[in-house]
Amino acid sequence: MKIDIVTRGQCMRSIVRLALIGWCALVCACHSSSDDPPQQPAPPPPGSPPVGLDARPSNATCVAPAKASGNAGATIALQRAFPNLTFTQPLAMLQAPGDDSRWFVLEKTGSVRVFANTPNVSTASTFATLTVNSNSEGGLLGMAFHPNFASNGQVFLSTTEGSPMVSVIARYTVNAGGATLDTVNPQVILRLNQPFDNHKGGNIAFGPDGFLYIGFGDGGSGGDPQGHAQNTTDMLGDMLRIDVNGAAPYAIPPDNPFAGQNLPLCSAGTNAHVCPEIYASGLRNPWRWSFDKGTGELWVGDVGQNKFEEIDRVARGGNYGWNCREGLSAYTDSPPAAICATLPAATFTNPVHAYGRTDGISVTGGYVYRGTALPGLVGRYLFADYGSGKIWRLVGNGSGGFTAQELLDTTLSISSFGQGNDGELYVIDIAGGTLQKIVDGGGAAPPGPPVASQLSATGCVSPANPSQAAAGMIPYDVAASFWSDGATKERWLAIPDGTTIGVGADGDFSFPNGTVLMKHFRLNGNLVETRLFMRHPDGDWAGYSYEWNAQHTDATLLAGSKSVTIGGTVNWFFPSGNDCMTCHTSVAGFALGVEAAQLNHDFLYASTARTANELRTLDHILMFPTPLGDPAAQPKMPDPFDATAPLGDRARAYLHTNCAQCHRPNGPTPVSMDFRYSTALASTSACDVVPTAGDFGLTNARIIAPGAPDRSVLVARVDRRDASQMPPLASTVKDAAGITLLRDWITSLATCQ
Repeated sequence: MKIDIVTRGQCMRSIVRLALIGWCALVCACHSSSDDPPQQPAPPPPGSPPVGLDARPSNATCVAPAKASGNAGATIALQRAFPNLTFTQPLAMLQAPGDDSRWFVLEKTGSVRVFANTPNVSTASTFATLTVNSNSEGGLLGMAFHPNFASNGQVFLSTTEGSPMVSVIARYTVNAGGATLDTVNPQVILRLNQPFDNHKGGNIAFGPDGFLYIGFGDGGSGGDPQGHAQNTTDMLGDMLRIDVNGAAPYAIPPDNPFAGQNLPLCSAGTNAHVCPEIYASGLRNPWRWSFDKGTGELWVGDVGQNKFEEIDRVARGGNYGWNCREGLSAYTDSPPAAICATLPAATFTNPVHAYGRTDGISVTGGYVYRGTALPGLVGRYLFADYGSGKIWRLVGNGSGGFTAQELLDTTLSISSFGQGNDGELYVIDIAGGTLQKIVDGGGAAPPGPPVASQLSATGCVSPANPSQAAAGMIPYDVAASFWSDGATKERWLAIPDGTTIGVGADGDFSFPNGTVLMKHFRLNGNLVETRLFMRHPDGDWAGYSYEWNAQHTDATLLAGSKSVTIGGTVNWFFPSGNDCMTCHTSVAGFALGVEAAQLNHDFLYASTARTANELRTLDHILMFPTPLGDPAAQPKMPDPFDATAPLGDRARAYLHTNCAQCHRPNGPTPVSMDFRYSTALASTSACDVVPTAGDFGLTNARIIAPGAPDRSVLVARVDRRDASQMPPLASTVKDAAGITLLRDWITSLATCQ
């Protein structure tokens, strides 16, 4: 969540999973920490510079509440679904788009079964039967309905056939009446030679962008000694993305990582060029993966070798490490491919979670829960282990990462999860041949958020008009605002009565327990989101996001991250609480943007219609334990887009606000850059420094190449939207003005001094 200065980047960091942008939601019925009326300041002497507020408002309602307590243990159970049906080695279950009346189940040996979606159904008919090579990890491995299946009847199947084994992706069409599939006249879309019979992957699905995604393993055997997963001239160990609605057999989406090189489609083997089909690489055996219905994010369960299983959140252009890494560790059990020696660790995107052999032996990827029956799980990713039968959910660890919380320990051989059109989840037992539905376990529910579900009930806004802040909140603005895909922002802060704000030697503010920082986001003048970033009574910071309704009369607390298209153009990302903490780092003091240099400028206070310096105003209303004094003695940062300020200062302010929350000493990135505004350019470890996290094909690349923006990885990262972008998460729109600013600044540099 970022409160004020969150990332526009974390600018050069390719840590998967930083989640950029915001800082989130709201507190509920809050109570003042003191019943004493706030001390009133003396009026300023005649002739003094103006102040924006005469007195500090009493804050009786907007105080961060205590976090909810409760049993966060297992809350689910499994209930046999369709108890009259049993299948032969079932691997997947799914429904056609918009059709809740039927279920389809894939059997590894080559059959697709279909049955009515009624609890006591007793018969499953055969939708299709194919001849497959089901040895080892081969067989009928994946099925995807075309998004327009209701009108075009197209179904895509992923199989292995022949000996030596070959993976085949083919298009089929339903016969008249739609009860069966025409298996006589398939259109082969893609073929891939398999060197061994294991590590096939084979799952397929259409993404929210309408393209077909295909996940292939590294081809099998052990250790991938040939380095297929790091070799972009074949399609093994990769996530592919193709357009099956264009030229036959398929077209390459124009924003695939290698799409702009006018390359031919790849053959079934090794090619003389990189494969434009590749969307992401470095996967060992992506065994079951899915798109989050709420955000469109791609979650992958990648089976490990000997030590670690991992969950990846896959983005365009990402490299997930195999066979140079297994989980978060270097892979050394057998000699890795020689290419690993040439790839620095920062090349790879970390898994969001990895676990060892005490918990299981083979991960089964699942889904982010988007149903309604289990509200405590909404927005949580569920996954399992085939060997141990355990089912977990991922929860934020408060510092940008995830931990796994065990929900259930079963005796099932969980080969896959299924998700209904209604968002409810199922698990598939390949050994027992049964389907199980995830239901309420009847135990104590996990603790819910401590804040109200409606913004109007939080105490931080006017109940009658939630677009207006509560009387106890103090408005503020920052000199350098982070990039939020073109949104405009309004900001307020509130601290408990009787408390004050500390100021560090570097001018950064430290807030008391109970603090609430609130921000409105608007697109085209309309409220889209409100975020609250709160310091709870136990000292922990947390973020909450509220989504405004279409009438702009109130906003609702979100249980997790979410993406929506606004105005037909902007894909707006609502961060989860865990996303907030990715940017609101401990090394940056959690609260971002609220620091002396950012607030040392004039601001129009709407309640008094006065324009005054923010630091002087906060000083006057006794917000600090010791007066700051003359703002001229305090640090000051310019607006990056104020053309009257020096170009270098403006560019450094931009980097400070969009990158420095992570890129600073002891920050969470794998590189050692320091983009704080106060750090001399020569001391940033970025100027004329060779990049260690990828050069994007730039000739003689540097992180910042003085006088040469086209050789500067800094610019390349800000000017892209994929796994290597900056900001690394939540932004889908490039900041054209920011890119121009950085290019102009780098062009003006003659040296690093």
